[in-house]
Amino acid sequence: MEIKKIGIIGAGQMGNGIAHVMALAGYDVVLNDISQQSLDAAISAIHKNLARQASRGKITETAVTEALARINTTLMLADIGATDLVIEAATERETVKQAIFEDLQPHLLPHTILTSNTSSISITRLASRTDRPERFMGFHFMNPVPVMQLVELIRGIATDEETFASCQAVVERLGKTAASAEDFPAFIVNRILMPMINEAVYTLYEGVGSVKSIDESMKLGANHPMGPLELADFIGLDTCLAIMNVLHEGLADTKYRPCPLLTKYVEAGWLGRKTQRGFYDYRGETPVPTR
Repeated sequence: MEIKKIGIIGAGQMGNGIAHVMALAGYDVVLNDISQQSLDAAISAIHKNLARQASRGKITETAVTEALARINTTLMLADIGATDLVIEAATERETVKQAIFEDLQPHLLPHTILTSNTSSISITRLASRTDRPERFMGFHFMNPVPVMQLVELIRGIATDEETFASCQAVVERLGKTAASAEDFPAFIVNRILMPMINEAVYTLYEGVGSVKSIDESMKLGANHPMGPLELADFIGLDTCLAIMNVLHEGLADTKYRPCPLLTKYVEAGWLGRKTQRGFYDYRGETPVPTR
């Protein structure tokens, strides 16, 4: 099935990034959120990021104008139904995602493919709550979406081959690379990445190293572009904790036990960059370690 019109639910960092790349690739986009302020902020962010690409000569000014013209916003979830492909990019809570798909179901076209940008939640379980488990799969973009080249495509147990092929074709049109993952907790990237971040937090918790020494060690000793604690702040400590809990509960292995210090930071509301404090304090001109 050829996909022409794409509905995106959630206008946050992931949702607006997905809208950005889809519109730039020539798809008509309908972007939904429950807040007009979030939609306005998303369009502003997309404009700014497209303009940055144009200033670096990666795209033309005409491409910027045309991409922005392809994006429509709506507060009405029902407006998302009349699309060929839906990408849900709402909060990483299963109850929220299930409620969204339940409310959307009466408005869907018969051929609409449903996908979730979830980074860890069971695709099979989400699909089972809809009327089209065979046309449901995981469509997991990496953050920041316009920059990162990988997209994880996750089949649920019922996902049919036509659905997978249609989503794979979208990834190819975006100029990105698809990695096919099986539906196990956290899939591929976060199955490997989050335990590394969690272990870095344990290393801090146990006093083996400071925030600065841990991040510098991994940047200079393992050639990582960002240290694990800096990366955790960028992702969001609440998201890191949620994924570790999914791994711990889903695989029942103590090696995935979330570090108590990670839990403590989340309880304090120190979630990283988005709240100005996490393992670093971002309120000054340069980030300062908080431990």
